Amino acid sequence: MASPPAPRRDADAGAAFVLESKGEWWHAGFHLTTAIVGPTILTLPYAFRGLGWGLGCLCLTAMGVVTFYSYSLMSQVLEQCEKEGRRHIRFRELAADVLGSGWMFYFVIFIQTAINTGIGIGAILLAGECLQIVYSNLSPNGSLKLYHFIAMVTVVMIVLSQLPTFHSLRHINLGSLFLSLGYTFLVVGACVHAGLSKNAPPRDYSLESSESARIFSAFTSISIIAAIFGNGILPEIQATLAPPVTGKMVKGLLMCYTVIFVTFYSAAVSGYWVFGNKSNSNILKSLMPDNGPALAPTWVLGLGVVFVLLQLFAIGLVYSQVAYEIMESQSADVKRGIFSPRNLIPRIILRTLYMVFCGFMAAMLPFFGDINAIVGAIGFIPLDFVLPMVLYNITFKPTKSSLTYLINISIIIVFTGAGLMGTFSSIRKLILDANQFKLFSSNVVD
Repeated sequence: MASPPAPRRDADAGAAFVLESKGEWWHAGFHLTTAIVGPTILTLPYAFRGLGWGLGCLCLTAMGVVTFYSYSLMSQVLEQCEKEGRRHIRFRELAADVLGSGWMFYFVIFIQTAINTGIGIGAILLAGECLQIVYSNLSPNGSLKLYHFIAMVTVVMIVLSQLPTFHSLRHINLGSLFLSLGYTFLVVGACVHAGLSKNAPPRDYSLESSESARIFSAFTSISIIAAIFGNGILPEIQATLAPPVTGKMVKGLLMCYTVIFVTFYSAAVSGYWVFGNKSNSNILKSLMPDNGPALAPTWVLGLGVVFVLLQLFAIGLVYSQVAYEIMESQSADVKRGIFSPRNLIPRIILRTLYMVFCGFMAAMLPFFGDINAIVGAIGFIPLDFVLPMVLYNITFKPTKSSLTYLINISIIIVFTGAGLMGTFSSIRKLILDANQFKLFSSNVVD
């Protein structure tokens, strides 16, 4: 089957409007940081409890090195295609062109849509939970439920989603970068305070008692770490750069991974140091146990929750851009102005409906932790750890005896296996936890 032809940019409203190419490298750095460095880093101590100190630090480092390498390769492929007169602004078009397969076009768009919609739902769910935490502390006997806060968050997201282009999020995403540093430092400080206090929890770093359980827990943890490092929209982020794009994305990646180094390691090490194998899937919950006093000053935890809440809006917006680009490529008229009634009215309606759908799903299915691991295994591992290597090998054709080729093939094999095992172990855990699930529950199931 021939690959679907890429629509001409001058006739493609999704490209001309949502993915307009006006950004500089630091704008790409802001977008990348928002796409990767989010509140999911607060699950890193939870991931470490399935791996232990040594394997946890090794996996975290390996994922960081491999993803930076992977994203750099993908950027080089995009740059090479542009030099050959085929500038790609969408992941699906890049994969279909390089691989020469119409099926790959649909595979990528399916995975991307699942990931991006899942993250949009997760962002709304966690933002609603943040509001619920604040509310329950201010009004312990209040009558509002989780789905009420999810509805509030959804309304805010509907308003923010009317920002017309990916590039228009650059200032919001700069704020997101500082917010991620802010709540990380607050959480790390809270963990150090908790670990040194007289009420410090007993520390136990032992793993599961049975070998099979240890193996399943390890692969689930690997899937979680893969999801945390995941970024399934790099081509779309690179599309926002003003041409020529050569070298700009690497600078953006260096900015992003500087923030990653500071935040990921400090959150993982401090949280696991304090709570060990009792770490919760959200370290803030570990610091605010249901029974007993909070393990850190209330103002520190409260400010951390507010920072997380605010950043979740930015994350939801970033991962909605692919959906908006698809919508506008079909519904908008590129010959009319971006704010003309012909384009503005459909944009408002479609983006509102999309956010209402995400909000409804968040309220109905508040099962974040297990789903996060499955998304990492099924979605992010193929897009971030397999496809970039394949695309690079096909585009640049390194010799089979070259170091680059051998590294790429090794990564493909290792992470395909890890993805399969992670999928199995994550689905297994989802099934084991199924008895805790309740539609429209007022508590997020870890």
